[in-house]
Amino acid sequence: MAANADRAAREEVLARVESWRRRAPKLTDKVVTMAHGAGGKAGQALLEAVIRPAFSNPALDRLDDGAVLEAPPGRRLVLTTDSFVVTPRRFGGGSIGDLAVNGTVNDLAAMGAEPHALALSFVLEEGLAVAELRQIVADAAAAAARAGAPVVTGDTKVVERGAADGCYITSSGVGWVMPGLELGAERVRPGDAVLVSGTLGDHGTAVMVARGDLALASAVESDTAPLWDLAEALLTAVPETRWMRDPTRGGLASAGNELAAAAGVGIRLFERRLPVRPEVAAACELLGLDPLHIANEGKLAAVVPGDRADAAVAAMRSCATGADAAIVGEVTGEHPGLVVIETALGGTRIADMLVGDPLPRIC
Repeated sequence: MAANADRAAREEVLARVESWRRRAPKLTDKVVTMAHGAGGKAGQALLEAVIRPAFSNPALDRLDDGAVLEAPPGRRLVLTTDSFVVTPRRFGGGSIGDLAVNGTVNDLAAMGAEPHALALSFVLEEGLAVAELRQIVADAAAAAARAGAPVVTGDTKVVERGAADGCYITSSGVGWVMPGLELGAERVRPGDAVLVSGTLGDHGTAVMVARGDLALASAVESDTAPLWDLAEALLTAVPETRWMRDPTRGGLASAGNELAAAAGVGIRLFERRLPVRPEVAAACELLGLDPLHIANEGKLAAVVPGDRADAAVAAMRSCATGADAAIVGEVTGEHPGLVVIETALGGTRIADMLVGDPLPRIC
C-alpha cells in the first residue's frame, strides 16, 4: 500500500512538472553543463523547467533567498541538516532523491519534532542527464509530499566532470517539538526496554545489491520512508518515551553504543528477537558483516520504560512502517558503556561500534 502511495505521489509530481514545462522557459539541453551553474539564462531554465515545478508552493515560488516560516506560539523548533552522496543514485526501493528527504524528516522525527519545511541544495556534475535529474527531483518531491513537509527553499551548483559523482544533495529541515516532550540519553534508566520499529539492514543491503556486489535470488529493497507518523503514534501512546534514534550509518550497534556511552548504562540485546530478513542475513553472512552494523533509512530505535514496552510496540505496529516492531533488548546497570548481545546459543558477545567502512556511499 505504501509503495502504491509513493508511486501515485511520484506520478502526480511528474504530471505537475510536465504541465509547468509547457509554460516555463524552454530547456533544450539533454545533460547538465557548466552554464547551468553560472547564474544566467541556462541556470534559470533548469530551475524553472526541472526543479521549481516539482516543489512548487507559495513560499518557494517567491524565489527569495530564504523562506519565512510562522512559528506556533510556545513551540520549540528543531533544525537539522544532512548530506547525501549514495552510489548508485538509484537502488531497489528508492533513490538519492527520496533518501535525502526521508533522512532529514526522520532526524526530526527522532527528536520528537513534526516536520514542517525542508530546504534542498543540489551539487550537480557536468554531464548528468537532465532526464535522470527530473526523476531524482520527482522522487524528492513525492517523498516531501508524503511526509507533509514542503521544500520551501534551496540552491543548485554545477561542478566539473568527475568532481561530484553525478549528484550530491544537502537537505535541511525544521520541525516543531511535541508540547511537553523531553527526550535524551540522560533520561534512560536500567530496566528500560529497547525497541526497533522493524527489520534491520535493509537499506545497506539494497545498495550493495544495486552495485552488483551481490547476486541474490530474491530482491532486497531499501526501507527508505518517512517516520513521523510512527514517531507520533509512539509518543502519543507512551509519552514517557526516554530516547529515540534513526539508526542509519553504523546501524543499531553504533546507535546503541552511542546511547550506552552517553547514558552511562549497559545495553543488552537478544539475538533471537532481532528482526532481520533472511536475504539480508544471507548477504551479511557472505560478506562477513553484522546486520547490526548495516544502515537503515526507515527504522526507528527507541527506549521506553519497561512496563510500557508492550504499549509502545502496539503503537508502532499500528503504522505501516512499524508492522515488524519488536522489543529487542533492555537497559542494564551492568557493563556500562557497552552493548552486549545474548546469542541464540545462550552465550554473549560484545557488539562494538562499526569499525572502518564496509559499505561506502550508502547515504
